[in-house]
Amino acid sequence: MSSSSSRLLTGHFPEYELLENSLTQAFHGRAALLFNSGYHMNIGILPALADSKTLILADKLIHASMIDGIRLSSAKYVRYRHNDLNHLTQLLQKYHADEAFERIIVVTESIFSMDGDETDLAALVSIKQQFCKVMLYVDEAHAIGVRGAQGLGCAEQYAVIDDIDLLVGTFGKAIASVGGYLICHAVIRDYLINAMRPLIFSTAQPPICMAWTNFVFQKVLGLDQRRQYLQSTSQYLQQAVQSKGFECPSTSHIVPVIVGDSIKTVEKAKALQDAGFYIMPVRPPTVPQHSSRLRICLTAQITQADLDQLIPLL
Repeated sequence: MSSSSSRLLTGHFPEYELLENSLTQAFHGRAALLFNSGYHMNIGILPALADSKTLILADKLIHASMIDGIRLSSAKYVRYRHNDLNHLTQLLQKYHADEAFERIIVVTESIFSMDGDETDLAALVSIKQQFCKVMLYVDEAHAIGVRGAQGLGCAEQYAVIDDIDLLVGTFGKAIASVGGYLICHAVIRDYLINAMRPLIFSTAQPPICMAWTNFVFQKVLGLDQRRQYLQSTSQYLQQAVQSKGFECPSTSHIVPVIVGDSIKTVEKAKALQDAGFYIMPVRPPTVPQHSSRLRICLTAQITQADLDQLIPLL
């Protein structure tokens, strides 16, 4: 039930290698590295890779864990407007020729956790290929399991797995477990094992968790019909929310109902909970001022009949 120490000491077990091998096999033979959580992952990778000669260009709405990772690094940090790849390109053109920077890391999520919208990964890869100093860091926490033919995320869906330098995700969402993972070049994996502080100085996950994650991951690869069903119910709800007059930027199974006022949002969430729907309010500072929302997270177990009961209550 415990690994008792970090993987670099006595906390390494065959179950870790089995899961990493499963990930490597699924992700086109690329190297895989496991972490205790998505937060551990995001606060560890960037500080290990990014030094004072690194520039990080990050989407304005990246997750707090990624922001913390950037702050822990010694890199310069500039944000680009949310999903505005033209703005990103302008920043790349501005900074790429600057000799102060040996490397530029572009940091984004594929599906964003609060708006439920997504970045154009194919376009992002195309931009990256125009600049030799650029590496891509893409967090698929909300895409793994639910996008792509095998559920490998938006990177699989848009056929860019091999073009993303640092492809990260978590097991705590669709994989029904705990932990994080990185898909990368083998050299980067070896470097992080020896340089990433949250990996080196944390007790590793219990082997039983690794075995469970591997079991679920193998099942998820074959759930394409359920993924298609989830996509159709998500689109149904998105359209219904918009037809009620709410702003809803979602293109995914995360469907926000943006109310605006915090007190009204909390009251509406409580009314929905009293009616039997477990929907939580999200308020500042998690989201910007005046954009409080109900955050509806769909799964393949939710039926259209369920949604038809929910929609009139909105």
